[in-house]
Order: sequence, then structure tokens, then C-alpha cells
Amino acid sequence: MGDGIEGFEPEVLAQTRRAADTLANAGATVEEVSVPSTIYGLSAYYLIAPAEASSNLARYDGVRYGNRVDDGVTTADMMIATRTAGFGDEVKRRIMLGTYALSAGYYDAFYGKAQRVRTLILDDFNSAYQRFDVLLSPTSPCVAFPFGAKDDPLTMYLNDVCTIPSNLSGHPAISIPFGTGANDLPVGVQILGPMLGEAAIFRAAAALETVQ
Repeated sequence: MGDGIEGFEPEVLAQTRRAADTLANAGATVEEVSVPSTIYGLSAYYLIAPAEASSNLARYDGVRYGNRVDDGVTTADMMIATRTAGFGDEVKRRIMLGTYALSAGYYDAFYGKAQRVRTLILDDFNSAYQRFDVLLSPTSPCVAFPFGAKDDPLTMYLNDVCTIPSNLSGHPAISIPFGTGANDLPVGVQILGPMLGEAAIFRAAAALETVQ
């Protein structure tokens, strides 16, 4: 992992390098590898996940599933009141994004293209796992921050940049605390592996935990 990776705090990169050195000292062969299409993971995820949320949560209308708020004189009034009271701000935000991505004229341009990117990410991971048993990366670009310190949705979405690709590929991963950064706040590193590769992931994670 090179120096000065854009958007990553130096302490996070330093601890990730130390984690790689720890695995090497434990007997692992450690090399750098690129999974190039993961740079598109965040964009693809925030099209796919809201679209699926919008579709799946459409059933919670107060008629057959979930909460029901009897407000107003029409069925439409009841559904609006039910969904307004039953969903939080982030859920509503994702439903709106997903409904837009799935709407006529935008499905292929957004959702369909994001699914094709998802396939590219899966293919790139599979290529990497032909050479390596597990992959190591930061969990987040920054150290842990106090609860509620970052209430801007976009800022929070950007913190998912490291973990989203494995979610899209359907591969297992584990995040563990490893050292600290600014203000003595913890740094997280993650071990990623191929499908059904949990045994190797757990062994690597255990090797890192022994130096904590």
C-alpha cells in the first residue's frame, strides 16, 4: 500500500501496513495486489441497495405488513401516514433514491449499469483470490469518530468505501480493531476472503489479534 492514498488518513495507512507486517512475521507471504473495479463500488452500491430497498419496502403500506397508522379518510392517507411514521429519515432517503433509479427511463441507465459494475467487481475479486488466500485493507478511511459527529449522509456514505466492495461481491470479510490513530481513537482493518473462505479469514484475524 503506497503512501498518500487519496482520502485515507495517514494513521490508518500506517496501521494497515503494520498489520501486513504482522501477518508476514506470522509466516504469511504478503504482496500488494490491485482490485481495480472496486473504485466504482461505492457508486454501484448506492444505486443497487436503495433500489432493492425501495422494491422490498413497498410492501410495508399498513395493509398487510408492518406498522399501521389510521390517519385520514382514504386508503392513500393511511398509507402515507403509516410510511411517514414507520420509516426513519435514512430509510426514506434510500426509498426515494431507489424509486428514482428504478423509474421508467432510468432503470437501464442507473440500476442496470450498476449491476454490470457489480459483476466486474466480482470478477476482479475472483482474479485476486486465484493468487491470494485473503486480502487486507483498512475498514474505513479514517479513525473511529464519536457517535453523532458526522451527521451528513454523504460523509457517512463515503466511509463505506472500503467495506462496500465485498458486500457487492457476496464474499465474506471481518473487521477487527488494530492500533490507534489521532486522539488515541481506534483504527480498523479488514480481512477479506473468497466465498467459503472464512477459515483462512479467521486465522489471519487471530494472528492480528495476538499483537493487540
